[in-house]
Amino acid sequence: MPIRRLDPLLVDRIAAGEVIERPAAAVKELVENALDAGARHIEVAIEAGGRRFIRVSDDGRGMDEADLRLSVERHATSKIPDGDLTAIATLGFRGEALPSIASVSRLEIRTRAAAAPMGLKLVVEDGAKSAVEPCSQPFGARVEARDLFAATPARLKFLKSDRSEAQAVADIVKRLALSHPETRFSLSTDIGSGFDWPACGPGEAGRAERLRQALGDDFVANSLSMDASREGVSLAGRIGLPTFSRPNALHQFVFVNGRSVKDKTLSGALRAAYMDFLPSERHAVVALFVACDPSEVDVNVHPAKAEVRFRDSGLVRGLVVGAVKQRLGEALHRASTTGGTATVLAMRPPHPFRPSSSALPAGGWSWRDSPAAPHLAPSLIPSFAEPAQASFAAFAPAAPLAAAAPLERDLEAPLGAARAQVHNAYIIAQTADGLVIVDQHAAHERIVYETLKRQREGRGVERQALLSPLVVDLDPDAAATVEAHADELASLGLIVEAFGRGAIIVREAPAMIAQGDLAALVRDLAADLEGEDGAMSLSRRLEERLSTFACHHSVRSGRALKPEEMNALLRTMEATPGAGQCNHGRPTYVELKLADIERLFGRR
Repeated sequence: MPIRRLDPLLVDRIAAGEVIERPAAAVKELVENALDAGARHIEVAIEAGGRRFIRVSDDGRGMDEADLRLSVERHATSKIPDGDLTAIATLGFRGEALPSIASVSRLEIRTRAAAAPMGLKLVVEDGAKSAVEPCSQPFGARVEARDLFAATPARLKFLKSDRSEAQAVADIVKRLALSHPETRFSLSTDIGSGFDWPACGPGEAGRAERLRQALGDDFVANSLSMDASREGVSLAGRIGLPTFSRPNALHQFVFVNGRSVKDKTLSGALRAAYMDFLPSERHAVVALFVACDPSEVDVNVHPAKAEVRFRDSGLVRGLVVGAVKQRLGEALHRASTTGGTATVLAMRPPHPFRPSSSALPAGGWSWRDSPAAPHLAPSLIPSFAEPAQASFAAFAPAAPLAAAAPLERDLEAPLGAARAQVHNAYIIAQTADGLVIVDQHAAHERIVYETLKRQREGRGVERQALLSPLVVDLDPDAAATVEAHADELASLGLIVEAFGRGAIIVREAPAMIAQGDLAALVRDLAADLEGEDGAMSLSRRLEERLSTFACHHSVRSGRALKPEEMNALLRTMEATPGAGQCNHGRPTYVELKLADIERLFGRR
């Protein structure tokens, strides 16, 4: 078969398949054009998820007649004024973006430059351009695309539902709004809900306000500000507390020089930074802004401009990992404020059953006949006509709860003063404006883990020789695996040796856990070692071992604690990095404000 040139319209449709794979991609290109034109007010409107109608209006610089004609030509752009592809200072370019949109829709562009007496209109349909005509148009531009992919039914068939496509458009607009807080953004749609976010002020305050608009008050209240730099690369934004995590990475917003990206280097850096605080199935909520010299990053390596390539990716990764880990450590015991709300919702009773009048028995409805009524002896059923004290005569606390009056300094502390221990597992502490419920095992587990980490990073884990060496019987293969990692375990203070076939002898153990269940610890280590695939770095493997050590030594549920022990645990939590969550990512405490407690009792 001979080689032939493709029809120009077919070439444009092929390019559209690379750039405009769904309505959200078309919206992204149009909004980025508006931002590069200096717009301070951008309105986006869609119908049927963008498949039927897309309109992007802005108050940017607009175009004159010559620029308007060139804007729909392939490989025509204003975003590389000097032709230097190594230092793109705009949101990037796809020279065929507008022609590609025009090849798969009916495109209409209305624009008016700042000094022009009237607007100009250009229509492109099935690759054919109309003549430029005068029209009424405010300063800026308005681009409309109708019946997207109508000429390419094969691509139309692979679009998702209108609601899914509308959600994708909303996500794109949200990401662009986050990176440009000084611009007003509005989105209207016939499916789902839109938004209208006013422009925010400059600097960190404006960025925080836009984050509040886009991600909600909860994110701002449960996140930490970031401000770090290294060798010409800066990092700003906010990172969510570990206990404010999500089951997927959809709430991670990362920007490079104002461009929203989904970059493997940055995603991996975030996972590494949170690895010590979150389990593998949870993902942090973050909004991070990386800024660097445009010549240090290639922003046009992906057809949809979704990925970037750094000249020194190791520098950027190191900055993200180091800065985020340091900031999380500075948060100490702090946990998300949503724990109280979740507790209130979990404790809220179901809606009371209100029988209809037709369902009432002949004699009327009585609460005593309800299946949910308490099964008490008739003599114990309280009457509302009785004095209040008599109604509760049959109830008494299971055990006395008398405790010493808390010290004022403890009440003013972040985690308050211990007032009681319930079920020998949870500490109830009173704070200045509420109460705190602490999981004693989870909290102490984190404290031990951080202590062992500090020892390892300093002079090494302190170890203690056992008075009588401990022999642990294992499966022969498991024993061989533990013996093969003897040097690694020795660096953590656990000295083990082979003791015949299928046995391990423990001669020394870390001083902090020497009194713990060392046999169970060795068995768990053997199981963990056998289940590894060898992909983890040595540093990460050592931290996994320390986590296992801490879990075995920490205060177990079921152990009664004295008041001074409970208060000591609370004070230590306040000074320990990451004490808001245990080694498995679960919260170590829940705080209930007085307002939360009042909601439980219907006072709010």
